[in-house]
Amino acid sequence: MSRKLSPRAKLVLYGVLLVLCVPFVFPTWWMASSSLKPVSEVFAFPPSLLPGNPTASAYEKVFELQPFGQQYFNSMYIAVAVTLGTLVVSSMAGYAFARIRFRGQNVLFLVVLTGLLIPSEVTIVPLFQMFNDWGMIDTHWPLVLVPILGAPSVLATFIMRQFFLALPGELEEAARMDGLGRFAIYWRIAMPLARPALAAVAIFTFLHSWNLYLEPIVYLTTPEMFTLPQALTQYVDAYGGPMWNVQLAAASLTAFPVLAVFVFAQRQFVEGLAHTGLK
Repeated sequence: MSRKLSPRAKLVLYGVLLVLCVPFVFPTWWMASSSLKPVSEVFAFPPSLLPGNPTASAYEKVFELQPFGQQYFNSMYIAVAVTLGTLVVSSMAGYAFARIRFRGQNVLFLVVLTGLLIPSEVTIVPLFQMFNDWGMIDTHWPLVLVPILGAPSVLATFIMRQFFLALPGELEEAARMDGLGRFAIYWRIAMPLARPALAAVAIFTFLHSWNLYLEPIVYLTTPEMFTLPQALTQYVDAYGGPMWNVQLAAASLTAFPVLAVFVFAQRQFVEGLAHTGLK
């Protein structure tokens, strides 16, 4: 039986948590605040929490120096496409490994899991040669296909398999008695029950695709095709030096969807992992 904390204990606990969150919150606050400062204020010492003379000129330059709106759209639709594709592939594969018995099932699943042990840097060269032969360089196809069929989907498949293993077998037996086939059981019974796991998979897949950096710089060469992580490196002056306030403004705009996903979906993410046996 859990014991309630006294008001003094709660005060101490919240105070400690407040102190611990400072190293995580301050960089984000500094980034957003400095994006409203002129360059001379960005590295002023001691650093100021609020801009002395706030200006939005850096945000205007973000869209003037590059096709940032198009790049923002690129990252958004790629992340959404990868998330939807990963949900479909991982849920079907996870259900098959969890509920369908076939020869060599465990061995095949072990082979699939080895995909998590291979760094993406190891496969980037042969993948580049393959997509180059297919004429897909400087397109978004590699950024969509590789995550759906690569390591991120393997981790998602593992999470979905763990969830489907926990489903009672009586549900499938009752569904078969009602005349449902295998796919109908998967779609009408298993998938509605798997919403917590699907939410967890969707969140980490979206964030992984949104923050992807190595693959875009390998496959993309045209600024209009760039994604946001690659675009952030292009804000430099005539001498190749970083334009700090402009970069911080672009980074603030880039971080907004990630913060929104964290704020509104953290509960679903925790519940999804808890329901997959990973707690």
